[in-house]
Amino acid sequence: MGPVTHLAEDPEFQQTHFVVIDFEGTTPTGHSPEPIEVACLGLRHQPGQGPQPTGFRWESLMRPPAHAPVTPADTAQMGIRPEDVAGRPPAGEVLARLDADLPDAPTLLVAHSAAVEAGFLYRYRQHCTRLAMLPVLDTIRMARLAHPGLPRYSLDTLIDHFGLPRPEQRHRAMGDVEVTALLFQRLLADLARTGAVTTLAALARQCARPPKAAEPEQLTFG
Repeated sequence: MGPVTHLAEDPEFQQTHFVVIDFEGTTPTGHSPEPIEVACLGLRHQPGQGPQPTGFRWESLMRPPAHAPVTPADTAQMGIRPEDVAGRPPAGEVLARLDADLPDAPTLLVAHSAAVEAGFLYRYRQHCTRLAMLPVLDTIRMARLAHPGLPRYSLDTLIDHFGLPRPEQRHRAMGDVEVTALLFQRLLADLARTGAVTTLAALARQCARPPKAAEPEQLTFG
């Protein structure tokens, strides 16, 4: 077999389940951020269509610890109220359940500004060992590779730049996951069309954030 010249021809790309993930959280003064909501949406390559929804769709609120309550500023931005999370399970329990429900391997995570998602997964790695060991494709890195020179690469900027539908609930996890999935599809098509990446390994090498929980020799698509 000759060298792969197009991303869609790469067997590893064809077999991978891409899971777009987003967290919403609180930012308590003097402490690390704490997650209060998570959502995921699965995509997998379909011939002639690129990555399409697989039916894997997952979301949950979670109760933050006492030192990281939902503040009025959090409610103003996200629409999540203290009473919405008061009776919810804590993050460790929610992420353990998500970890168990994760689609079978091979899986690769996708997020916008992936350091945030990677940070939450690392901090709760004892509860979500599979998730914490996965690289996270960053759509900011993908956008910079596909469209260098844009003034900004925030999610709002890229939504406007590409004319993507703005979520009704922007800054809620599922709304942001859905638009990030659309952005991921668009950026993959642009990168594949220009030949900037021709394999999943090349895409991950240039645009993925390695998991802090893994040693370099352990890196795989779980």
